[in-house]
Amino acid sequence: MGGEERGHRGDRDKGHSHPRACVKCGQSSAALVIRVGDAFCRGCFHEYFVHKFRAMLGKNRVIFPGEKVLLALSGGPASSAMLRQVQEGLSRETAKRLRFVPGLIYVDEGAVRGQSLAQREQSLAHMETLLQATGFPYYLAHLEEALELPASILRPGPEGSSKPGPSYKEAVEGFIQQQRQEGDGDGGTSMPNLSTQDTPAGPPATPCLPTTAQTQKLQLLFEAVETPTAREELLQMLRIHLILQTARTKGYAKVMTGESCTRVAIKLLTNLALGRGAFLAVDTGFMDNRHGDVMVVRPMREYMAKEIAFYNHFFSVPTVIAPPLPTKRREKPSIHRLMERFLLGLQEDFPSTISTVYRTGEKLSPDPAKASSESERCLLCLCALDIAGEEELALEPTLIMDEPEPVGDRAESRAAFIPLLCYGCRLTFKELGPLATLPPYVRTEGQRRIRRAEMEQQNQEVLHEDKEPSKS
Repeated sequence: MGGEERGHRGDRDKGHSHPRACVKCGQSSAALVIRVGDAFCRGCFHEYFVHKFRAMLGKNRVIFPGEKVLLALSGGPASSAMLRQVQEGLSRETAKRLRFVPGLIYVDEGAVRGQSLAQREQSLAHMETLLQATGFPYYLAHLEEALELPASILRPGPEGSSKPGPSYKEAVEGFIQQQRQEGDGDGGTSMPNLSTQDTPAGPPATPCLPTTAQTQKLQLLFEAVETPTAREELLQMLRIHLILQTARTKGYAKVMTGESCTRVAIKLLTNLALGRGAFLAVDTGFMDNRHGDVMVVRPMREYMAKEIAFYNHFFSVPTVIAPPLPTKRREKPSIHRLMERFLLGLQEDFPSTISTVYRTGEKLSPDPAKASSESERCLLCLCALDIAGEEELALEPTLIMDEPEPVGDRAESRAAFIPLLCYGCRLTFKELGPLATLPPYVRTEGQRRIRRAEMEQQNQEVLHEDKEPSKS
């Protein structure tokens, strides 16, 4: 009996020693296993990866032919894989080409990530080399520039002005017909309608780093923040506002970001912990149109981090990894890092954890985030104010009660900013330090809204006083 058992075990071991066949073509040996039962050879994995990207864009149909799309690159695995997909999709050898006009932006965050001047220059030079090699127009921005943004960045632009046609199908047909009339008989183009002013003329000079005073001002802002969680939220806000401003000034209708399925799942649970449950659909969904004139899309959100890592490794996609935000106490990291460790730890023992969280987020509606007027919109995240019942116990701790009311201008008080914020942003705002260290554009826009609300209230009081004598 024992010999028979050993024989069966030897047969099983021998069977597993043979390479598995690809589940798609059935001929080549599998080079990787994405999930249990999903073994692909290199060629089939490449086709699978490319099809997934095209299917995501084709299914949602929000990027119209000829539109300018700004790709926000961090240099990480997901955004680098996204750039490669766009490059391949725009090449003339591709059967079904992408038809939008790409541009690239990279935001240098070295000032708050503990990098020295030499390290920042090295990272920028490396990143610029990668961006230049694509042949696309690109923009290098520094996080310090966010402190000089206009207050209008916190106001949504006019919606619907960027759509080139009444429907996606009509826009595609019209675009193909136009290309044929221009002599491109195959109905496609590698870089449609790319204007000469957006094309870099030769190797541009490496941009200089911001001045020491600008860097110190930014570092002072982050040093005043009380917790690592608020620091992460502040960094995300400055980054997206800087990208948004670039898109508006350069005429881009859409912004592509590289969040993977793994990153979306982590963000979903993190935002729940931060009190942003009402806005999960716009914070993690495929499209985010809270900014009005510029839509943010996330075409990489169905790729697991494992898939992206394999793709970058097999097809030599270059990446640039930025260091994390420094923290004074390693035993108390941000909620973002804690949630990442928690989910990735579960994923090791239960491989469907990430996909389950992701699919749950797919069922959420973006309607709770919509706001019809400025007074109903959060100052920082531009989502609807979810503070209808301030008498509820959950909202009361977010009010700043210990700050004395200023004698002069009420708009100079931190307490006056709180009613302008949603629940999640209130929690973050309380940890952002003194009002004087906040980004200038946030203070300017907040003070404008406070004074405007005071004027409207005074007008209502005057109207009310005028009506009372007439009734008597």
